[in-house]
Amino acid sequence: MQIPTVPTRRLTLRPFREEDVVRLHEILSEEDILRYFPNPGTPTLDQIHKLIANQLKHWEQHGFGWWAVEPIGEHQLIGWNGLQYLPDTDEIEVGFLLSTPYWNQGFATEGARAGLEFAFGKLGLKQVVAIVHPENKASQRVIEKLDMRFTHEAEYFDMNVYRYEINRKEYELLNKEDRSSLT
Repeated sequence: MQIPTVPTRRLTLRPFREEDVVRLHEILSEEDILRYFPNPGTPTLDQIHKLIANQLKHWEQHGFGWWAVEPIGEHQLIGWNGLQYLPDTDEIEVGFLLSTPYWNQGFATEGARAGLEFAFGKLGLKQVVAIVHPENKASQRVIEKLDMRFTHEAEYFDMNVYRYEINRKEYELLNKEDRSSLT
């Protein structure tokens, strides 16, 4: 499968490449970057090779996955963004992770919004969820800016989390004005 490259106003969402391993290791080694993840320890270079390979397989199997994220014009990986199939619940999750110097600048919201547009516009999905650690207030704000609704507390990845969702009809109604300006 040809993984699409998706430009946004300030970002390029592109397929992961082998040369991303070292930079992704640097990002995942940043203090607090994985604090709210199920496995908060820094992965090894070998584990990151496998992570990227698994994401490329995920794209092949499902037609969606994570993109590598670069600011336009910088050509430097700053994190990931995209969609992930959750087999335990048969759901599609929108998610993101950015290097700490890129926090609080709207990049997570911009990239996640492109992920939702891909989910509903290109894939025709019926619903997308977001899973957020209860203490991760910044990610909760991103999810709320995407107009995703809090549904309940749940357990995912052996963690207690907040679950949010948005369905295609809600997304289309909320984004009708934005979409009409693109045509």
